[in-house]
Amino acid sequence: MTDESAGAAYRIEELAHRSGATVRTIRAYQDRGLLPRPERRGRANLYADTHLARLRQIADLLDRGYTLASIKELLEAWDAGRGLGGVLGLVAEVDGPWTDEEAVRISRAELDERFGGHPDDAAVAEAIALGVLERIPGQEDTFLVPSPQELAVAAELYEAGVPLSAISGHLRELRGQVEHIAARFLEFTAEHVFARYLGEHPPNDTDATEAAALVRRLRPLARQTVDAELARAMQLFAHRQLRRHLGVEQPRKDPEGTRTVILPAETMTAVEGLVGAERAAEFISLAAEREVRARALDALVPSRSQTTEVDEPA
Repeated sequence: MTDESAGAAYRIEELAHRSGATVRTIRAYQDRGLLPRPERRGRANLYADTHLARLRQIADLLDRGYTLASIKELLEAWDAGRGLGGVLGLVAEVDGPWTDEEAVRISRAELDERFGGHPDDAAVAEAIALGVLERIPGQEDTFLVPSPQELAVAAELYEAGVPLSAISGHLRELRGQVEHIAARFLEFTAEHVFARYLGEHPPNDTDATEAAALVRRLRPLARQTVDAELARAMQLFAHRQLRRHLGVEQPRKDPEGTRTVILPAETMTAVEGLVGAERAAEFISLAAEREVRARALDALVPSRSQTTEVDEPA
């Protein structure tokens, strides 16, 4: 270390020792843009107290659960002269848990017992790949269960006779559909609620605090909406399935002269991509009406031609 008018200067090895970070980590932070480049003096790269303070900031934020990507945004806001209080609160609100569930641990013996008492390494590997189970370093026979409810549902389905391979396949399919719903909800709220906070630069302290409060208010809305719509759809389709299997299926007319038509999910997605979700039903109705009219016109053309030929003079 050297003491100069500009302040203390450290070589990378000494900076690593003082900060508790490794040399490799310091270089990785530089590559990610989290840490400014050192000053070049002759053949040596020298770091200042500002680098040491930055490393301690990063370590503190990592301990609080922030990702490196989030930390980079926060530090950029700090460098731009914005306060970190509101921004930290906003990031904490977004990065925090979106469920009241608490992760639990389960032993391999308990896991096997819940699923028939027969060890199934392939099923365990699939559960780990899906994130239903997480390995705990140094504990080969114990797993972390991020969502006990999800594991309980799988156990109930297995006990009801559903094979594990079918359960994992269903979860993969369901997850894709739920992720689509989540993406649409975020797009919706970003456009109509958070647009004024989402500029080119991080929000100021006041705006970040307001946005964090909005996240807290809106967080449960997505789940409540999905719960309500899922209950409605389950009642509708379960009723139809039961009537069909009992042999009492009858045409069901919806109120106000309309009828419900089931379309493939990919068709609805394509239509919504063209005209938006709010106009999808109108688009399909008009397209069907146009097709019906076109076919009616086509049916009239041959008839008109035959009539003309009969009326022509010999």
